[in-house]
Amino acid sequence: MNIKNPTGTVLYSIEKAIKEYRKVSQKNITKIVKDISVDQCLVLIILDKDPKISQNALANLIFKDNASITRMVELMVKKDFLNRTIHQEDRRKFNLEITKKGKKTLELINPIVQINRDTALNGLSLEEINFLDKTLNKIITNCKI
Repeated sequence: MNIKNPTGTVLYSIEKAIKEYRKVSQKNITKIVKDISVDQCLVLIILDKDPKISQNALANLIFKDNASITRMVELMVKKDFLNRTIHQEDRRKFNLEITKKGKKTLELINPIVQINRDTALNGLSLEEINFLDKTLNKIITNCKI
C-alpha cells in the first residue's frame, strides 16, 4: 500500500473515529456533570470496579503516563470526586477512594456512557462489531514492541 496522503489511511480513520467519539462523549457528559472530563469519568468507572487498583495500572488502562495520572488524580481530589490517602505499607503509594460526589457522578454518567456507546455503534451488527474488535486487536498486537 503506497498512499502519499496520511489522511487517506485506515489508521487516520481510526484516530478520527476515536476523536469524534470522545467529542460526542464529552458533550453528552457535560450536559449532566459540568466539571468532569471523559478521562476523569474513566478513572471513576475503573476505580468503582477495582478500588484497589494502583495508580500505575490506572494510568495504563486510560493510556496516560504517570505524571498525567498524578495531575488528574490531584484535580479530581480538588474537585471532590476522589479522596487520596497514603498507603499503609508503602508510603510511595496512595489509596484512592471515590467520594460521595464521585459516587453520585457515577450514577449520573453510567446511562450516558451507554448512550455514547449506542450512538457510536449505531447501525453496526454484532458480527461487524466483533470483526472490528478482532481487527483492531491485530493492529494493537502488530504495534507492540
